[in-house]
Formats: sequence, structure tokens, C-alpha cells
Amino acid sequence: MWRRALNEVFSFMGCMNNKSQLIWVVYAVRGCSGLALPVQRITALQAAHSWSQLFQEKGVSEPDLSSRYITAHVLGAKTFESVKAETLSEPLCPEKTLQIWKLCAKRLKRMPVQYVIEEWDFRDLTLKMRPPVFIPRPETEELVDIVLSDLQKESGSLSILEVGCGSGAISLSLLKSFPQLRAVALDQSEDAVHLTKENALSLGVEDRLQLYHLDILKDAETILNSCSGVSAVVSNPPYLYTEDMLSLQPEVLSFEDPAALDGGADGLTVIKQVLILASQILLNHGRVYLEVDPRQPPLIQQWVESHLQALCYVETKQDFNNRARFCILQKQETNKTHKQD
Repeated sequence: MWRRALNEVFSFMGCMNNKSQLIWVVYAVRGCSGLALPVQRITALQAAHSWSQLFQEKGVSEPDLSSRYITAHVLGAKTFESVKAETLSEPLCPEKTLQIWKLCAKRLKRMPVQYVIEEWDFRDLTLKMRPPVFIPRPETEELVDIVLSDLQKESGSLSILEVGCGSGAISLSLLKSFPQLRAVALDQSEDAVHLTKENALSLGVEDRLQLYHLDILKDAETILNSCSGVSAVVSNPPYLYTEDMLSLQPEVLSFEDPAALDGGADGLTVIKQVLILASQILLNHGRVYLEVDPRQPPLIQQWVESHLQALCYVETKQDFNNRARFCILQKQETNKTHKQD
């Protein structure tokens, strides 16, 4: 249907007198809305500029970046800047024009670019992406750097547990960077577990990764029985305050799994359970690494000091925007049991 429609449009070109003029016609094509297909062949530069303008008019966030990422992807590149100038300036073939139109039409409906192009780079990895699995943010790359910096000070075999693996970004990046590491990763979303498995296979680290479809709030006992004695617990858990969920961008609200975002009234529902679990499965001196809301580190420290004698709050680290973003805690040598709310 798409190919036939495009062929009809380009056949219409032959009836036009002024072929040098860029003409846009309203042409109804199922699945493509917003910007009509071009009558004449256009360049990648023209395509990206036209969609950027429409994105901006329709209130799509990062309009220029969105159109450039999609155009570059269709051209087989990671970024617009990495495409040769002559490639950007030469006329696109009908197939690539149509592909750009199809993908940009998805972005116009506020689908995140990561889902539109079905992949995204995280540190030095390229990960497959698809909704509704949580999209890793730049801050999480910093979390991995913090964990790696500590792990590299250790010797021998090491193991980590990641709670809420999503696409596998954290675990897979750590496994790829640290050959002697083994990881256990779990997520309450079956979609996330499947996607992490796909990414692990494509990166060749599946033999050092155990994956579980488990919910830390419902399956605590099963998790305890499956992964005791780990060197570190790492998590980018749901930490948004429930009242803040409605203020999220349409891209997030409409496409990403709310269970990967909503941390309850105080944003700490899952975080507390992660800490309780960590206090029971960490080896002595093992550490917990959390990515959290900047308002939460003092709340977490206060709660741990009141409820978990087995854990000691070590420090808070800031992200690249100087916001208190990462909490580091450590398992103490103690046989005392914790108190729960």
C-alpha cells in the first residue's frame, strides 16, 4: 500500500511543468499523517528541515533533534552529523523518503525517538528499544560509571543484582566493561525481561547473566532464595512521586510503562524494598547504588538509619546537572535484624 501510494505520487511528477520547484501535495496514505509526501525527489536535508518545522509547530519536544535522528537512522548512520555532506545533499530514493515519512509520522504522535528507530546508544552499547520498556536516561550512564569505579578496586569474581533491568542497560554495560563480573537482573515487566534477554544475546554476555521476571514488592521471598550473596545491588527504580506523574510529557505518559516510573506518594515505595532486600543479600561491605529524585537522598538516609541497622549510608553523588542523584550505601558486619514499617 505504502509503496504503491508513493509510486503514484512520483508518477504524478511527470505531469508537473516545473520540476525544479519543491511541491507538496495532500496525499492520503494510511499511517502517514501531518506532512504530505513530496511530489518531487528531495534531499535528506530538506526532509529533516521540513519535519523539524512541523514538529515545532505541533509542540513536539526537541523537533530538530527528532527529525535529524530519524533521517540519520534511515541513512544508516547514528547521527546527522556523521552523514557525509554529499549524501545529505543528494536526492533521496523513493524508498528512503517513504521510510522517513513513516517514522516521522510516529514521532508526530509523540512516540519517543528511541521507540521510533527501535534502538538507542547507552555508553558504548547499542540497545534494542521498544515500548513500553523504560528508556534509559543519560543520568543512568553516570550511575554505571560510579559502580564501575568501585568494582575496579576489587579483585576476584564479583556479582551484582540489578532491580528493574528495563532494557538491560545497567547490567549489560557493567558486564561488557567488567569481564569477571556476573549479574542477576529482574523486572516486574515481562516485556523488559524479554528485551534484556535480546540485548544480552546481541552483545554476547548472556552466559554471565541470570534473568528473572519477578516483582520486588510481591516476590521478595523468591528473590531472596534466587540471588543471595552478591557484591553489589544496583537500581534505577521507580522514584517519581505519584502526584508528579500527570506532569510528565506525552511521550512518557503515553508510551512508557508507568510501573517503571511511579514510586508512590513519596517516591520511595520500591526504593525501601530494594534496601530491605539489599540488607539481606549483600555480602559484608557490599554496596547499594541507587538513582533517585534529588529530593530523596536525605529521606533515604533518615529511613535507613531508623530501619536498617545492616546498612550504612555512605554518600550522595551529584549528576552532571549538579543535582543530588545517586545514593550509595554499604552492608555492615552485623547479625542484627532490621525493623520494617
